[in-house]
Amino acid sequence: MFTLTISDKPVAITNADEDEARELLMSDDFKEDLKVLESDGAPLWDGFATLSVRAATDEEKAEFEDADFDDDEDEDDDEEEGPYIMFLVDVTDPFEAEDEA
Repeated sequence: MFTLTISDKPVAITNADEDEARELLMSDDFKEDLKVLESDGAPLWDGFATLSVRAATDEEKAEFEDADFDDDEDEDDDEEEGPYIMFLVDVTDPFEAEDEA
């Protein structure tokens, strides 16, 4: 498992292998999401702070393993499931909040 940090603060974890984790977490699309998603009323990433991917700590791994992912797929489904990404901080999408108002 690998963790994305922003200015050395752990923000997200994935169960992908290292190459796939770097590809997912450092992709332009994911970076754009980080600029939109908020934590404590501020964007997760300002577009300038240092992003890095490192091996997850035991504590981060435990938090990931304790998470309850919504699996809507049938157990008998032969499709290979991709890696999960879980945020390690509370995250809100300001656009979803506008839709609910």
